[in-house]
Amino acid sequence: MENYIISLDQGTTSSRSIIFDSNSNIISIHQKEFKQIFPKSGWVEHDPLEILNSQKRTLNSVLKDFSFDKKSIKTIGITNQRETIVAWNKNNGLPYYNAIVWQDTRTSDFCKNLIDKNLSKTILDKTGLVLDSYFSASKMNWILENCPKAKEDVEKGELLFGTIDSWLIWNLTDRKSFVTDVSNASRTLLFNIDTLEWDDELLEIFGINKNCLPEVKASSDYFGEVNIENHIIPINGVAGDQQAALFGQCCFEKGMAKNTYGTGCFMLMNTGNERIESHNGLLSTIAWKIGNQVTYALEGSVFVAGSAIQWLRDGLQIIENATASEKLAKEANPNNEVYVVPAFVGLGAPYWDMNARGGILGLTRDTGIAEITKATLDSLAYQTKDVLNAMMKDSKIDLKILRVDGGASANNYLMQFQSDMLQIQIDRPICKESTALGVAFLAGIGAGIWKKEELHNIRKVEKVFEPNLDEKTSEIKYQKWEKAVEVIRSWTN
Repeated sequence: MENYIISLDQGTTSSRSIIFDSNSNIISIHQKEFKQIFPKSGWVEHDPLEILNSQKRTLNSVLKDFSFDKKSIKTIGITNQRETIVAWNKNNGLPYYNAIVWQDTRTSDFCKNLIDKNLSKTILDKTGLVLDSYFSASKMNWILENCPKAKEDVEKGELLFGTIDSWLIWNLTDRKSFVTDVSNASRTLLFNIDTLEWDDELLEIFGINKNCLPEVKASSDYFGEVNIENHIIPINGVAGDQQAALFGQCCFEKGMAKNTYGTGCFMLMNTGNERIESHNGLLSTIAWKIGNQVTYALEGSVFVAGSAIQWLRDGLQIIENATASEKLAKEANPNNEVYVVPAFVGLGAPYWDMNARGGILGLTRDTGIAEITKATLDSLAYQTKDVLNAMMKDSKIDLKILRVDGGASANNYLMQFQSDMLQIQIDRPICKESTALGVAFLAGIGAGIWKKEELHNIRKVEKVFEPNLDEKTSEIKYQKWEKAVEVIRSWTN
């Protein structure tokens, strides 16, 4: 009997469920978008109950498509948007407030106050992360300070804090499992990535009670079980979306790297069992843990990538859909040098500028929607180069190939321009769902379907892009990008 794996992929703008067979073929996939909530400038929220319901609906849809014996579904993996935090009551299961999303910058001033108290180094040394509103801990603090019932229920032992994986698992296991994995825990600013424990000093800094936090497990482990039509299926794999994508791209060896073009743009490089401290604005994070073996990664986070294309569609309304952006970019006048800096929620790595805001530079009378669309796509490649430059300085590794995934990686114009900017090969797999596939791999390992060393044979390459632009021209374009970023930052700071 063939073995099948369900991946629940809970992202920033949509929830998806995918059923894979043991050769990584997609048997069924369903996706449902959910509402983005923007109460104030810089605030981004989601309704936790809508997230849960959207995930359940897609799960039910793939199961409806599945024509084989449900008993052949051996395991479930869960991957999720990271840093986004939910607080809920463990008795009634209701959230105290909307989920505060990783993009949200409402706690910037709180973080600046901690920086002024010289706490940045303590936090960096323990977590590998910079002190920024991007991460979960300051969001937890905000909920406690602004939701009186939440603060009251901490004393009663009724409040639970969890990243989205914990929220889903708790509900899907009928409120029996309150757990997370090391990759998600490592993104909270509360987890010591050396001792692999919630850190008392960090908890005190952010005012969080340890009893409110989930048990932390390995990424390939037993997380509880889900009852599907009276068939009990264990959850054997959990990982934050970017770590899951690194695993799904089979970047198992030190120095291998991937870039995911999703809502944001995230590049991770496997650094093996060695935690590398960044001196160039990157993060050191846990990639995954299997058994007792911890694998670390360097990460550069670009806050706005695919969401910039959504902005073209929904904000400016100059494209009908994301696919149209490729056609328009190819029609643009190559001599019209427009630069879009999409710092809608600040700038991530390597700048970490919470105050920066977006801008369009180089406009001329003949600039049209094609040129603005092209410049927006180009900004994803430029931001990726920002990160890769920092990553090579920190790791002392000269990257030759970058593995890519995520929705925008299907854009051939963007992938070719990315190769031109980086002057290296871009490797795009047949399966673009690397995030969901990665957590399916982790769950499959936990369920005994695969051994890690077998997975290289399952990943298949669809297309490799080689640089077409000479190195000198590439560098000139990039230098103009750096000037554009400098202008934007000087204007907003």
